[in-house]
Amino acid sequence: MKVEHFGVTPEGEQVERYTLTDGLLTAQVLSYGCVIQSLEVAGRDVVLGCATLADYRTRSRYFGAVVGRYGNRLGNGRFELDGKTYELARNNGTAALHGGRKGFDKRVWTAEPDGDDRLRLSYVSPDGEEGYPGTLSVTVTYTLAGDGLRIDYTATTDAPTVLNLTNHSYFNLAGAGDVLDHVVTIDADRYTPVDEHKIPTGELAPVEGTLFDFRTPHRIGDRLNGSYDHNFVLNPGGGIRVEFGDHAMEVVTTQPGVQFYTGGMLSAETTPYGPHAGLCLETQHFPDSPNQPAFPSTVLRPGEEFASCTEYRFLCPPSFYKAGECSV
Repeated sequence: MKVEHFGVTPEGEQVERYTLTDGLLTAQVLSYGCVIQSLEVAGRDVVLGCATLADYRTRSRYFGAVVGRYGNRLGNGRFELDGKTYELARNNGTAALHGGRKGFDKRVWTAEPDGDDRLRLSYVSPDGEEGYPGTLSVTVTYTLAGDGLRIDYTATTDAPTVLNLTNHSYFNLAGAGDVLDHVVTIDADRYTPVDEHKIPTGELAPVEGTLFDFRTPHRIGDRLNGSYDHNFVLNPGGGIRVEFGDHAMEVVTTQPGVQFYTGGMLSAETTPYGPHAGLCLETQHFPDSPNQPAFPSTVLRPGEEFASCTEYRFLCPPSFYKAGECSV
């Protein structure tokens, strides 16, 4: 595995870049934020990334990063666990978003290469970091295998805490331009409606008859002007498919939900990209679950191990494979 020096944080921490290869796929991963900087599929980079560490620190919108301790939003920047209320940084209006002001996306992880196609990254989050209880030990493993990228997450804690880990890559199967012509299918009968602060109301609403029904393929730009930022409740065994021309990506996960975000808040003034330059499929537990008793629990206790897996599988154009050889 190729290893390169990528930069130094203001705190003096060294950041490295690792290049993983396996047949069709090449990925570049940073020890900063567990970031997937690039993912080339048959020579086409299908994720958004920044060129420098300075840009990741100041111009990134979680491009390619692992977010935590709690990915997505927690209403009013707080949650209650075992009778105690924990106050968090409100870094997104009234909400706590993606782990706080310095979440996992802004931490330097310890990297351990395993051959040319697998990289393990680990981080120990101390008790009280960003307001969360318990010392949390997290491992994220990236594996390239044939036609896909697999992400495995594991975590343990020494005190009760809440946890919601996901990867925040922005995908663009065209490799440039916007994603409004991408066609999306999501195997979800329900979604979680939100209030004006993008906090779930607690309802698991049917998608039928709404602009959130992606059970059959729909072009992104044909609905809501392409501006989605919503959590879908995946059907058991359900997945997601994204198509653009003769390129396609399928996503399967052990998580109960996926945040479908189409980059509507990206701005070329503050990031390297303009609106809708990429789409996110953040496989996850639901937003604000610690404050929503009807949602699946995100509590992790001592003696338990959190484990989840997500795979991004790519279907290649015929020019790269004989008919029938590239499949999931």
